[in-house]
Amino acid sequence: MKFVISSIELLAHLQAISRVISTKNTLPILDNFLFQLDGNQLEITASDLESTLITKITLENATDNGSIAIPARLLTETLKEFPEQPLTFEINLDTFGVVINSENGKFSIVGQKGSDFPQLPTIKDDKKFAFKVQSEVLLSGITKTLFATADDELRPVMNGILIELATEKMTYVASDAHKLVRYQRTDVKADADSLFILPRKPASLLKNILPREENEVVVEFDEKNAFFVLSEYKMVCRLVEGNYPSYNSVIPTNNPNKFTIDRIEFLNTLKRVSVFSNQASNLVKLQLTGNQLTVSAQDIDFSISAYERLNCQYEGEDMEIGFKSTFLMEILSNLSTKDIVMELSDPTRAGLILPSAPEKEEEDVLMLLMPMMIST
Repeated sequence: MKFVISSIELLAHLQAISRVISTKNTLPILDNFLFQLDGNQLEITASDLESTLITKITLENATDNGSIAIPARLLTETLKEFPEQPLTFEINLDTFGVVINSENGKFSIVGQKGSDFPQLPTIKDDKKFAFKVQSEVLLSGITKTLFATADDELRPVMNGILIELATEKMTYVASDAHKLVRYQRTDVKADADSLFILPRKPASLLKNILPREENEVVVEFDEKNAFFVLSEYKMVCRLVEGNYPSYNSVIPTNNPNKFTIDRIEFLNTLKRVSVFSNQASNLVKLQLTGNQLTVSAQDIDFSISAYERLNCQYEGEDMEIGFKSTFLMEILSNLSTKDIVMELSDPTRAGLILPSAPEKEEEDVLMLLMPMMIST
């Protein structure tokens, strides 16, 4: 088995799929990339059993078909140091010896049997649901919601993004019980209603490879696994099993107190003032009177405090509400409009943070944050 490939091109593909490899693999074979050559198509696979990433490269110069597992870290670390040049891989499938010839040298590696690499799961035809989505829509949905996923061993359903398909829209939801994000697109429609929970790691892997994709992504899933097929990549992952909590029931509908404010100004104020908050609680208070918002924080233990006033457009009664500053800053950082609207009902109920106007006509973003008790 022999092929010639550009060092830079190979490294780019390997770095994209190497993120899936776990540092604590239960099977030693998973510390390797699986190289499979078929004609002039080179397919490289990386996996941690839960998630698998596959990339395809079309070669101009290749002879003999076959498969071999090559140590991932050793290969990527070596390739990082090469300038752009063609590399010739000569692989002996009997001894699993791999020789890489460069312009000025020769590197020898010992691989492993390709057939020892775990087989890909399959999707049951009778349970299969398939749809196509623009890469930009999938990327937006993941980017807007990924930060709000939980890390909770007791409630694994919260550790992923709920993706709901309906005949009139596509909805992405993520929550860690303190904050919740719901992102909807009306430009994606499915033939029937369906849903799945995409785990956080595969979502993060997709977020990394989707910016390179210009075409539609084909998504196929059943109750256990999902396949995401891109032009040069394919991702297979095990889905989170279980029922996602009813998220619509926690979104308050009657919020008479609303203020509109410059997002960046509000975010920068929070960054400054939150330095003075108690390190354990990160509590910041928002006080609304007239058309003015006062952001304040204090740490009684160290006798430090801070406040800043901001102009805003406020409709509602005077009120004071507390939030965890790190969560509020995270939400504001993940919105992209110039102005945001914050809707509040009372200091004990969740606040809604929305863009003042949607960036795109077909999208709807809603972010929710639970308040913190203000000790009087």
